Amino acid sequence: MKLYGVTGWKNAGKTGLMERLVTEITSRGFTVSTVKHAHHTFDVDHPGKDSHRHRIAGATEVLLASRNRFALMHELRDEDEPTLAALLSKLMPVDLVLVEGYKRDGHPKIEAHRAETGNALIAPGDPTIRAVASDTPMALDRPVFDLNDTKAIADFVLAEVRL
Repeated sequence: MKLYGVTGWKNAGKTGLMERLVTEITSRGFTVSTVKHAHHTFDVDHPGKDSHRHRIAGATEVLLASRNRFALMHELRDEDEPTLAALLSKLMPVDLVLVEGYKRDGHPKIEAHRAETGNALIAPGDPTIRAVASDTPMALDRPVFDLNDTKAIADFVLAEVRL
């Protein structure tokens, strides 16, 4: 599987860019999966539901399945957070995995940047960031795309991973 990341600071436009890239790249006939890193506690389950009750009772994994989808929840309890590589090994093979977050991992990435956030670019100090998608023009030592030019960004990512 090919791997490419979208990184940046909070409110930089990462999720919107990810969503648009998935739509654009799948429309070209490629299969895409995504991995999203969250820095906060999150839950996809709801108190009172059977699957939640199973987890609270102590199950390490709960697989919830229907004819439309399945979700596997794994409780880490006192385990370390899994590495990106460990998580990728759980995915079915696809043409491309887009990763949101994981800014310190060594895979190639594009940085999403919005000037209004006031955050400095990560790119100048990080060679894994191969391009920047920004809402303002800038001169850098790597390609800079308009944050909303999804087609051009998708072209770049697909060329980078040779798809």
